[in-house]
Amino acid sequence: MTEHKLSAAEAQTLADATAEAMWSRDRAAQALGLKIVRVQPGASLLTMVVRGDMVNGHHICHGGMIFSLADTAFAYACNSYNKNTVASACHIDFLAPAREGETLEAEAVEQSASGRTGVYDITVRSTSGKTIALFRGKSYRINGEVIAGLQQAD
Repeated sequence: MTEHKLSAAEAQTLADATAEAMWSRDRAAQALGLKIVRVQPGASLLTMVVRGDMVNGHHICHGGMIFSLADTAFAYACNSYNKNTVASACHIDFLAPAREGETLEAEAVEQSASGRTGVYDITVRSTSGKTIALFRGKSYRINGEVIAGLQQAD
């Protein structure tokens, strides 16, 4: 039996539904005030406003907060096919500070997906365009689906 390949519109609908399901359970992202701008098959764009409780002793955004934003964008991109996917490794380079009140954008782009593994690059920028950090995540697909029983691309 041949599996049905999803059309671009069906793949986008699946990515949207998967993001909605993940968001409903993503208490960490909600607590950080993250916002989903868009999720597409293999990609995502999320934002975060740097709050006063997110700055460190140098009065710049704590690196862990920036990492969390990038890691969340990574998660939404690699799970957009409705196949449970987790991080197997990730790396971040901090390039510039972010300050309280700034809005940061994390854009995730799939570079490779083959078998159970994938590679995703996430760029964190300020809305003024300054690159704050570069994050690379390696993903591993585990058993199950984000939304059980939904049709998915293979």
